[in-house]
Amino acid sequence: MSVRLETAVGALRLANPVMAASGTFGYGLDLADLCPPERLGAVVSKGLSPRPRPGNPMPRIVETAAGMINAIGLQNIGVEAFCREALPELRSRAAVVAVNVFGAALEEYLEVIARCEREDGIAAYELNVSCPNVSAGGIEFGHDPALLEALTARCRAATRRPLWVKLSPNAPDLVATARAAVAGGADALTLVNTVRALAIDAAARRPVLANGIGGLSGPAIKPIALRMVWEVHRALPEVPLVGIGGVETGRDAAEFLLAGASAVQVGTAIFREPAAPLRIIAELECFCAAHGVADVRELIGGLQWR
Repeated sequence: MSVRLETAVGALRLANPVMAASGTFGYGLDLADLCPPERLGAVVSKGLSPRPRPGNPMPRIVETAAGMINAIGLQNIGVEAFCREALPELRSRAAVVAVNVFGAALEEYLEVIARCEREDGIAAYELNVSCPNVSAGGIEFGHDPALLEALTARCRAATRRPLWVKLSPNAPDLVATARAAVAGGADALTLVNTVRALAIDAAARRPVLANGIGGLSGPAIKPIALRMVWEVHRALPEVPLVGIGGVETGRDAAEFLLAGASAVQVGTAIFREPAAPLRIIAELECFCAAHGVADVRELIGGLQWR
């Protein structure tokens, strides 16, 4: 059975619904020999700031029973180096590139977008709003609906490209923040980011990570992420969603589509298996064929709630 894998996130058309998540695929070329970026629905860049950032001290990653906790601290080469060094080759490969944007203040988000606006080959922006806003006492942008709406609105005014907002599962009311992002002009929502977590070295009686608290990702958070995608889809059925959190197989991808996502991002699985997104695309195609699904878009929002 032939299966149509093309999908879309709002106005952005994708050859298939599987992307590489920010922070897990470098700047789109690091794993190109094992997983060519042009074969994925899209590649989301490592988060970019106006200037290079060293990140947190080591250790900053720890494996857990069903995933990993990271406290990388948003280390990156800065937007200028990305535009100069990585983007030209991504463009030559015809890869679909979404740039993940973050900042400690609203002006830093705008600075990254302004630099990227001078370049071709960028398909969308994904705002990482799980960042403390130094101008508002350290509260995360994604935890305050009013702050999030204002940030999204300013970024929306800075570009005509598709604008996605990556929501935090740690927000007090995820649906309220989803509504705020849409009110500010978001074209789509990515959910979810990592869940705050702690690993302890019992012998040393200290946290394993130098930073103490980190973000949990991988299969451990998949049921949480599925629930959140479903809740946001029910509240905002017309808003395109990108699901993320523990996607390791084609069946996982199908579950997120059924919950209401139009596409998924693969993250933690890439650390163990760099070509995991390619396998997941093939498995999703096989799943659809085995279940009589001729077009992958038939799955979107198809969960039958009892």
